[in-house]
Amino acid sequence: MATSTTELLLIQDPERLEQILKEIPLEPGIYLMRDRSGNILYIGKSKKLRSRVRSYFRPGQQLSDRLRMMVRQVAEIEFIVTDTEAEALALEANLVKQHQPYFNVLLKDDKKYPYVCITWSEDYPRIFITRKRRKGNEKDRYYGPYVDVRLLRSTLHLVKRLFPLRQRPRPLFKDRPCLNYDLGCCPGVCQALITPEAYHQIVQKVAMVFQGRTGELLELLQQQMEKAAGELNFELAAQIRDRLQGLKALQADRKVSLPDDTVSRDAIAIAADDKHGCIQLFQIRAGKLVGRLGFFADAQSGTPGEILQRVLEEHYSYVDSVEIPPEIIVQYELPETEILVDWLSEIKGRKVQIIAPQRQIKAELIEMVERNAKYELERTQRFADRNLEALQDLAEILDLADLPKRIEGYDISHIQGANAVASQVVFVDGVAAKQHYRHYKIKDPNVRAGHSDDFASMAEVIRRRFRKYAENTSLERQGNPDFPDLIMIDGGKGQLSAVVAVLQDLNLLEDVRVVSLAKQREEIFLPGESLPLHTNSEQPGVQLLRRLRDEAHRFAVSFHRQQRTSKLRRSRLDDIPGLGFARQKELLAHFHSIDYIREANLQQLQAVPGIGSVLAQEIYNYFHPA
Repeated sequence: MATSTTELLLIQDPERLEQILKEIPLEPGIYLMRDRSGNILYIGKSKKLRSRVRSYFRPGQQLSDRLRMMVRQVAEIEFIVTDTEAEALALEANLVKQHQPYFNVLLKDDKKYPYVCITWSEDYPRIFITRKRRKGNEKDRYYGPYVDVRLLRSTLHLVKRLFPLRQRPRPLFKDRPCLNYDLGCCPGVCQALITPEAYHQIVQKVAMVFQGRTGELLELLQQQMEKAAGELNFELAAQIRDRLQGLKALQADRKVSLPDDTVSRDAIAIAADDKHGCIQLFQIRAGKLVGRLGFFADAQSGTPGEILQRVLEEHYSYVDSVEIPPEIIVQYELPETEILVDWLSEIKGRKVQIIAPQRQIKAELIEMVERNAKYELERTQRFADRNLEALQDLAEILDLADLPKRIEGYDISHIQGANAVASQVVFVDGVAAKQHYRHYKIKDPNVRAGHSDDFASMAEVIRRRFRKYAENTSLERQGNPDFPDLIMIDGGKGQLSAVVAVLQDLNLLEDVRVVSLAKQREEIFLPGESLPLHTNSEQPGVQLLRRLRDEAHRFAVSFHRQQRTSKLRRSRLDDIPGLGFARQKELLAHFHSIDYIREANLQQLQAVPGIGSVLAQEIYNYFHPA
């Protein structure tokens, strides 16, 4: 059920808010809070919907900064009633995964811990390490996040050596496999020398390592080795034997001393200060520590038990049922243990226990997990202190009333005006927030090959970035996580003047500070000032701006190179009569390079979908003129 759309926010219309609250039933279910544009801000669950939703708007209610900001943006509230609390939890998990609302992100995505991704959506899945759990095909799987990066890399290197897996994202040759196939490292994926079904079976064995099921994998390989030996296939038996030895070596240093080493369990604990919460989750299978996962949370988002509950909900909503252990040990009592137990038991298909131990073996295990979480918290505190020092120094240099929470950096990249692009990078609390990065292609017709204009390019980018605030004056600026506290321009007084003129035209110059950082002497210029500020290039605040400037430059240059390469790749194909963009993509997907297209004969060209005999002749004649 949804409320009607309106321009007023709910906190600005108490009568309408009260009417909506009365319509919400006292039953279990989930609620969705939307902003004026209809975007979902937050998805929550409750066994009594009306009471939970009303608590956000009750005068004097102690909400975290994150939730207070969310409440100020709510324009609509929707709800879905369920029969039980467990159903509400399952529905909430599915909707959060699908929509990923901004204010539902309890776990901070600071790219510190990596994941392993397996692209199950592809015929020949890739396996790689990434720092971001991307919203892609729902069939793809992410395992992690792993705390021990070195061990993760060595594990992935070992499985790629033990199992025949694709080694390259793209084929090296058009019509034959590379040396990896001859060495037995790759089953010939590029030439389809193995079927997708057979390759999936290999990758499924690899996935068992990252699912914490290495023990099951060892038993499976042992059976396959004995079968191969019984059939006198000694070469295959030797290969499986080598894989067994490698996997046993991988497990050798993961032993955890527990007397009941037949039980599989997860143990989770948190260490927190006033701001940060560091959570560690140990995956123990048959007495062996097979994985150590790490999470970060806002310590002000709830009590330790509430945070642990949310971490477990988010973590298990992304895993396969076989990865859920029959026993979960928690440091604190969870506020909704029964609901979580019912939900996990339904997913796993058998009873799951959640225990908060007070003494003996399991309590000692929790203490060990907590110690690791405290060490991670200390490292986080040291990093945060360095960032805070840099932000304080920068605020002092620029005479800012408050610390700049969101800083945006801009740079232009081109070669004599050709393929001109711009970058927007964002630092939040002094840390790169890559989810907010943005590319721009310069659209000014006067900026072209042989004629560059960095001032006009920078002015165009700033206008495109902030024109929505000029067109819609009701958009909040103060406290808006999308609006910067400081803008840094890569360049000197010319670029800065161009940006200031745009911000004045948009009537935004009073709301945001803007500076420029010149490259040669690392000098900071302010609007209207002919001389740079007196600073030391090595002081923390200037170093922060330099990191921002270097990141903006890197991001702009990488996008410029991408555009230039793409243009060079397409330019020759654009000259072929009758060859449109769609067929160009088919050709490049089939041959992977212009050189391979040039070397192809008529029969090979006609094998490409959409390329008939006439068009194939045109392509061939273009590359082989008479």
